[in-house]
Amino acid sequence: MPFIRALYDWTLSLAAHRHAVWWLTAIAFIESSVFPIPPDVLLIPMILAARDRAFRLALVCTVASVIGGMAGYGIGHFLFDTVGRPLVELYGASAALDGVRADFAENGWWIVLGGGMTPFPYKVVTIAAGALDLDPVAFAGASTVGRGARFFLVAILLWYFGAPIRDFIEKRLGWVVAAAFVLLIGGFLAIKFLV
Repeated sequence: MPFIRALYDWTLSLAAHRHAVWWLTAIAFIESSVFPIPPDVLLIPMILAARDRAFRLALVCTVASVIGGMAGYGIGHFLFDTVGRPLVELYGASAALDGVRADFAENGWWIVLGGGMTPFPYKVVTIAAGALDLDPVAFAGASTVGRGARFFLVAILLWYFGAPIRDFIEKRLGWVVAAAFVLLIGGFLAIKFLV
């Protein structure tokens, strides 16, 4: 879609702006509730430009994203019919929302954690969490762990490997994060059933 590509290119261009950290904060915040482009698009070139700031930038991204997620939660909880449902439909996730409705009561923490780490549109998860009345403290905790894991994984890889990892991350970010999530869940399941 030309509009999405133009938005992606515009977001990427902000990495060189003198107020790039503020743009990163704003993008990470609004991406968690409405914006279609993930903050990784800005985070990756910013880290590559200043690898010594990788972890600070990942922290900024995490905090802004979690706070933005709370705004998404609020949209789902207070404004679902007027704002939340149209946003969920815009991202083509109405069926996914209906599919997890029953699971949210029992597994909401895990759904938010997974949504925070994977390429699934996080705004759908935040809106769903509010609409389905997930405990806000559990939501904030899962968001912090999931989003933090995602952004710090990117920061660690870029800090350690530098520029060659950029192409790998951009092409396979969804798979990298999904694999990390599977390993994390596998570890918890192993502890639960083997210990």
